[in-house]
Amino acid sequence: MKNKTIIGGLAIALAAIMWGFDGVVLTPRLFNLDVSFVVFVLHAIPFILMNLFLFKQYKQLKRFTKNDVLIFTLIAATGGSIGTLAIVKALFLVNFQHLSIVILLQKLQPIFAIALAAILLKEKITKNFIIWALVAIAAGYTLTFGLHLPHMSSGINTVSAALYALLAAFCFGSSTVFSKMVLAKYNFKTVTFYRYGFTSIIMLLIVLSLGKMTQFNVTTQQNWLFFIIIALTTGSGAILLYYYGLNQVKAIASIIVELLFPISAIIFDYIINDSLLSPIQWISAAIMVFSIIRLNKKIVVQQ
Repeated sequence: MKNKTIIGGLAIALAAIMWGFDGVVLTPRLFNLDVSFVVFVLHAIPFILMNLFLFKQYKQLKRFTKNDVLIFTLIAATGGSIGTLAIVKALFLVNFQHLSIVILLQKLQPIFAIALAAILLKEKITKNFIIWALVAIAAGYTLTFGLHLPHMSSGINTVSAALYALLAAFCFGSSTVFSKMVLAKYNFKTVTFYRYGFTSIIMLLIVLSLGKMTQFNVTTQQNWLFFIIIALTTGSGAILLYYYGLNQVKAIASIIVELLFPISAIIFDYIINDSLLSPIQWISAAIMVFSIIRLNKKIVVQQ
């Protein structure tokens, strides 16, 4: 059990780091396209590819109850559609230049997920968990803003980006808990397959209703190249790792491990874009990593 928990935590950590790389290096290359179209294609391509080697998953439809359909729809609507739309829109609004507010509000994800996990999954919230979770979240704040208050004076786009990022945090936190619920009945391959399937359908309807299918005409060869790279790696590949890991650890633990997403994003931003961190930010990053390690050590012992 301990080994499975550790491996599961590592899988989630790797997925989070891949998402950090995607946010800094890959998704920004699609800035010339409509947000809804980008989210649709990023789900449609992996789902089409999955049909080539996971087509047997359609047999699972016979097992689906009305509650299963509802949960998969909630996963697709929150984590797949609304959450992804919100975070991509937030990044587009700040032109990938000022990520501080977006990254900070993404760190509010544990608040929503921990609350939902306690309510829906009846997971016990221990004193040690609360302490190290608060330390990790506090370190996340100083990692983003240092010892200063957030600045909301850089224009309406920054305010809008903050609201979109908050919505994304709520959606991703909710999706994690819903996914944990369905993983109790289906394996991670099935959950990944239907997450992408349901999301592709939802996003297709959104794109059609907005009249954005014309975006196919302005999508460049470079755009398609990045679509495929994301679909095979930081998209479906990371989600497979994430669901595998989520099947091994508690939902509230996985959310804290996912804090490696903003850490890795800031590190990649420094390496690739030469965005230099201040001493307080480096200290905060170290504290956050230490908190995550301590938190998972407590969980391993308890399980």
